Amino acid sequence: MSFELINPPPLGTPSGYSNGVLAGAYGKLLFIAGQIAWNSQHQIVSEDLVDQFDKALENVLTVVKFAGGKPTDVARLVIYVTDKSEYLDHTKEIGDVYRNRMGKHFPAMVLVQVAKLLDDNAKVEIEGTAVIHG
Repeated sequence: MSFELINPPPLGTPSGYSNGVLAGAYGKLLFIAGQIAWNSQHQIVSEDLVDQFDKALENVLTVVKFAGGKPTDVARLVIYVTDKSEYLDHTKEIGDVYRNRMGKHFPAMVLVQVAKLLDDNAKVEIEGTAVIHG
């Protein structure tokens, strides 16, 4: 791991994320642009939220991989959704998809509901920051 996870006991045990990530001088910072569920032709792969989450996370990890990193190098994820209720209704399936791609690595994360995303058919967008060993 290229950084230290910070989870102060007074904040309680986080579930599925970390409260803080200390990167220091551990490696190079990679800022990952928001990724939606586009394939290489910039077409949304599915109307299903879980499928879209899976593809958007895959796209984030593709950027990490091409920068020389791995999923455990991800320090922060920001998840934008157009319907928080739909996201919460599918947290188990989304969690399964997440663990399939990230394992049990839980960086600092935030979930934000927005009115619209880049593509009108997009339901989720994920941006991130990673610390890649130089």
